[in-house]
Amino acid sequence: MKPPQRRIAREWALRALYQIEVANKSPEEALEEVLSVANLEPEHQEYVRDLVRGVSTLHATELDPLIEQFAKGWTIDRMAVIDRNILRIAMYELRHHPHTPPAVVVNEAVELAKKYSTAQSGRFVNGVLGGALRQMFPQQEEPSEGEG
Repeated sequence: MKPPQRRIAREWALRALYQIEVANKSPEEALEEVLSVANLEPEHQEYVRDLVRGVSTLHATELDPLIEQFAKGWTIDRMAVIDRNILRIAMYELRHHPHTPPAVVVNEAVELAKKYSTAQSGRFVNGVLGGALRQMFPQQEEPSEGEG
């Protein structure tokens, strides 16, 4: 999948996760709703499904504890809904999509935060994921500002 299509798939996954959390929809209901209006190729639809199902299944047991570990002074419940779901998507990709370069995952998450959340969210997401990268992938250098 080309990066622009993955970015679009991540945006649709974020929309579905938002519906799950705010409108109390099931993952399958949210997926059906977003994919019915998203004009995505089948492989990109499958990526949306993978992200939403993976995050929905693992957020409480695996992803949220990891996020809280690197979000100094923050609990998952105190984070904005958009921010925590962007972080969940990124953590899921870092842990379960090893073929995606970690720097790309972080840059995409920061861009989503800048586009869909507050002015400070990009820096917050970058800080949390930067800490995660340092621990999860100590051999890799962090992306410098503007790379990606």
